[in-house]
Amino acid sequence: MKVLRLPLMLLVFFATIHTVTGQSMSKKYKTVHVKMKINAPAERVWEAMVLDYGEIGNFSPYIFSSNYENGSLKGEKGAERKCHFNAKQTRWSHEKIMAIDHEKRVMRNVVIDGAKLPLNFDNSQAFYRVKDHGDGTCTASYEFQFRTKPAFMGGLAKGSFKKQLAGTLVGLKHYVETGEKVNGTNEKYKEIKKQYPEAVIVR
Repeated sequence: MKVLRLPLMLLVFFATIHTVTGQSMSKKYKTVHVKMKINAPAERVWEAMVLDYGEIGNFSPYIFSSNYENGSLKGEKGAERKCHFNAKQTRWSHEKIMAIDHEKRVMRNVVIDGAKLPLNFDNSQAFYRVKDHGDGTCTASYEFQFRTKPAFMGGLAKGSFKKQLAGTLVGLKHYVETGEKVNGTNEKYKEIKKQYPEAVIVR
């Protein structure tokens, strides 16, 4: 799958900072915001996206493996995970939940370390959201605010991130609605992506 070879590969979803105290978001940044309706209760989607934080490899077509780090066991403030974006595990991110609101179903995520990620760690962050429709369905969304390093790569990176986040939502929808995993190892995304509508790009 050619997209997996792109040097701009990064999860969903997925905010970055160099250190917690260093993150400022003081410079102008680009935003990618995608959403998708899922035919499952909001509680189930929130569980898959956030509560099972270390298991994002269950539904992201761009992740080959993921696991909890530093004693984390579930999605809560301070939880950490490591995600590998290729089979050789040479491209990876080490991420952390910085804030979480279970009532409103909003989570803020950052990357505290990584390899081969073209990002300005001081000016990037992501928000995961789940909106309940009250009828057994919901809308899941990723909003990624970022700057690249070098800065001139921002336009190219935005297109890549948009494609990856949209694909991750398709994987999430399939996983939650059917129970079948979608990841970089099984390449299930190639088979199922045409079965679902494309994610909505929020302007």
